[in-house]
Amino acid sequence: MTIYTVTSKQLLNDYAVLQTLENASFEIGQTITVDDVGGDFDGEVVVYAVPQYYYIGTDGNGFPAFNPNIPINNQVMYVAVGDAVQRTPATGTIEFDPVCTWIDDGDIADWLGIEVATAGDEAFLVICAAAANAFCSLRRFENGYFDQLSVVPSSAVKLGTTMYGGALYRQRGSAGQDFATFDGMGQGTTNGLSAIVKQLLGINRAVVA
Repeated sequence: MTIYTVTSKQLLNDYAVLQTLENASFEIGQTITVDDVGGDFDGEVVVYAVPQYYYIGTDGNGFPAFNPNIPINNQVMYVAVGDAVQRTPATGTIEFDPVCTWIDDGDIADWLGIEVATAGDEAFLVICAAAANAFCSLRRFENGYFDQLSVVPSSAVKLGTTMYGGALYRQRGSAGQDFATFDGMGQGTTNGLSAIVKQLLGINRAVVA
């Protein structure tokens, strides 16, 4: 669960706009929970837009309009029926549970070149895919990328995430940082964040994708 602090609120023509203190990563269509902002703002809502400019109301066709001369960071817009509220300082929170779905267990199995033998293997592949999605998307966010969690940013990022998930799977049964083996000689490393994985994910360097 991720929680953001609300710093301002606005409601015009049945569209609410909140600004957060933190640099949020909301996506259009995502469900969020607004708490303690007050009035018609609170509740479980669906993100309509993540505007970068000051909201001035709707146009003649009923669509939200903005002033391009007044940029505002960290905003989120959603439908909220209620009395007009001009932009004003506010308190409260926005909660949401970000779930990244860049790869699945099948991607890892294909990359490893294996066929799942048991239900336990399949379950572990699913866990590895979920862990790789969560970890790789977080690392990209920490390095300045603002990706959609439901759409993989590029083929390179997909491959990097898959390779990391594959490294997690291959480390199964190992007590250390190497692949599980029956022989202590010649153990291979499972360093998931190898140089090539970092290169594919575009992390630990300037934003490029």
